Amino acid sequence: MPDVTARGLRFHVQECEGDGPVVVFLHGLVIDNLSSFYYTLAAPVAAAGAHSVLYDMRGHGRSERPATGYSVQDSVADLFAVLDALGHDRVHLVANSFGGVIALNAALLRPDRVAGLALIEAHGPAERSFWHEDLLNTLAKSALLLEYERTADQLLDSGQRRLGRIAATADALLNGTTLMDDLAAAEPVRPAVLAALDRPVLAIYGQHSDVADAGRLLLRHVPNCTLHTLTGHAHTVLQEGTAEILEVLLPWLAHHAAAPALAGAAR
Repeated sequence: MPDVTARGLRFHVQECEGDGPVVVFLHGLVIDNLSSFYYTLAAPVAAAGAHSVLYDMRGHGRSERPATGYSVQDSVADLFAVLDALGHDRVHLVANSFGGVIALNAALLRPDRVAGLALIEAHGPAERSFWHEDLLNTLAKSALLLEYERTADQLLDSGQRRLGRIAATADALLNGTTLMDDLAAAEPVRPAVLAALDRPVLAIYGQHSDVADAGRLLLRHVPNCTLHTLTGHAHTVLQEGTAEILEVLLPWLAHHAAAPALAGAAR
């Protein structure tokens, strides 16, 4: 089922069949899409016995790109609408980077539907209001470069079609939608709110990550949280530390999803 309609939008979906627990993967912003998980964690998790679900978030990858609706609340509503369309009720969420903001808010809003969270380099937990200032500044600079230097056209003209398509998608999102404004209005998940999170959480961060403080906040305030730090890595641990992530993720899923086969697959 490559596409589903949810909340009036078309979402590109991929499922890796398995008889075990349903594990949903949430990617990051702008230049990211479901492929970052498909070629790293989703296929091995499915091969170990879980049922992996991936989808391109609104505006990303092959999903429809409306001009508006990029708030965290919209993304959470999109998630549950996609799951409803697929017929999945209670799931485990595995989220990377800004996908962690969606996963956290989804678990807080509907704990009956989220069995557990594995957060990889996740943004979201913070004590201050300007928690994503660096991210916003980086995206704003990228938006200007994409618009005024016509990066996508230059890449396509030089024959770099894949990079050109990625740049074109980023340009359309940053300069053609309300994503930046919606992101600027997003609130962090405060420590007091984290303390109310009663789902098991696995937090995975690189030793040199610029968002490592979020992992430490999760460890301090979430009652059932395990923090794993990947030595020598920064924010790109999903691509560069895939094997080590799987060594931690599969046993964690096996324990919290009562699926022993997953633990065996990690050995």
